[in-house]
Amino acid sequence: MIEIGKYNTLKIVKDLDFGVYLDGGNDLEILLPARYVPKNVKPGDEVEVFIYHDNEGRLIATTAKPLAQVGEFQFMEVKSVNNTGAFLEWGLMKDLLVPFKEQKMPMREGKWYLVYVHLDHVTGRIVASARIDKYLDNVIPDYTPNQEVDLLVAEETEIGYKVIINNTHWGLVYHSEVFQRLEKGEHLKGYIKEVREDEKIDVSLTPLGYQKVDGIAKTILESLKAQGGYIAVHDKSEPELIYSLFRCSKKAFKQAIGALYKQKLILLEPEGIRLTNKG
Repeated sequence: MIEIGKYNTLKIVKDLDFGVYLDGGNDLEILLPARYVPKNVKPGDEVEVFIYHDNEGRLIATTAKPLAQVGEFQFMEVKSVNNTGAFLEWGLMKDLLVPFKEQKMPMREGKWYLVYVHLDHVTGRIVASARIDKYLDNVIPDYTPNQEVDLLVAEETEIGYKVIINNTHWGLVYHSEVFQRLEKGEHLKGYIKEVREDEKIDVSLTPLGYQKVDGIAKTILESLKAQGGYIAVHDKSEPELIYSLFRCSKKAFKQAIGALYKQKLILLEPEGIRLTNKG
């Protein structure tokens, strides 16, 4: 059974001049236009395609990659606005509609908005909504500390950055734990720090505890080897410098070099750290 608005792996059943037809199941054949057909494929081969409706409402396949598929959040630019709604540029031939009822405020051409891509329950077609909150925090958070998650940066607040976790929950990364400029729409990995009693979720950009130290310690050793055994950075260095080199906080860096020093893998010098023969 095909999934509209998502990637599907389908078998080629017919090869014609204007494209190939794919087996959509239940005697349904879906056209993949010639411009998107991979080279040297033939009937019987399988291809990964994205399924959506064309301008006439017919199901069609493409190997082009949209900015987001059904069930995902993404920032997109408004390409045009008419009496139906706003149309977003999302990487496909057909623009993505945001109906007026799904706009928090009137959308304007050329502006970027955070939207959620979903199937309209009446028409079955792919649409987007800017009413983000109704699609988040609808299930009880079931995360474990230090669990790796996918993040989308949504906005900056006075205390940190609001992020969307696994396309399911709101989370927060505190300013005090960020050592780089995060941009709206940026995708990155994060780690669950805590799910609080009120179900608010705190997120870290680096792993926690011993796992974090082990990972950063490995990065430091690899950097030392790549730099000839010495790096001019130490426990008094600026947090921004440490983050630019090792993608970690100053606290995590100090824990890591402490562990490496105890294992006699590095020497701590006044202006930097040096690899030992053992290291």
